[in-house]
Amino acid sequence: MSEHGTGTSARPEPAGAGEPATPADAAAGPAETADNLRSQLAEAQDQRLRALADADNARKRCAAQVSRAEAEATARVARQWLPVVDNLERALQHSGAEPEAIIEGVRAVRDQAQGVLAALGFPRRDDAGAPFDPARHDAIAARPDPQAPAGTVIEVTRPAYGDGDRQLRPAQVVVARAD
Repeated sequence: MSEHGTGTSARPEPAGAGEPATPADAAAGPAETADNLRSQLAEAQDQRLRALADADNARKRCAAQVSRAEAEATARVARQWLPVVDNLERALQHSGAEPEAIIEGVRAVRDQAQGVLAALGFPRRDDAGAPFDPARHDAIAARPDPQAPAGTVIEVTRPAYGDGDRQLRPAQVVVARAD
């Protein structure tokens, strides 16, 4: 690196770059110095354009990699749901069966779907009896309940899946209130 910090390849420094000017340097003249400065400017502009092109190419490569990763993740999740869809198809094919058999089949498919969500890191939460937490629950109603302390979840109308930062949705709940 030259003492000017440009990091360019070693080149003769222009007159006056680090030494006192001599009468011979002055004779080289302002035209030669101007030509040298123009050359340095052109090289710096070329380096800048190359750096911009490299940055743009890197951005495009990253965007393509992110897009491929998203597509792969979506396909992995979809593959996990295929058995659930297959079992729903089977249940519809047997819709003429006894109601108890249909109910049992629907429960089995629901359990399978909950298993897929749990495997993806979003297990179903049972919040009945838990203290109300606005980060985990959406209160849709409050009612007196002599069996439960005020501020306790007494009914879950829509369950939550996941927890903390990995919560797909909060539970919709009814909360006990004091009379």
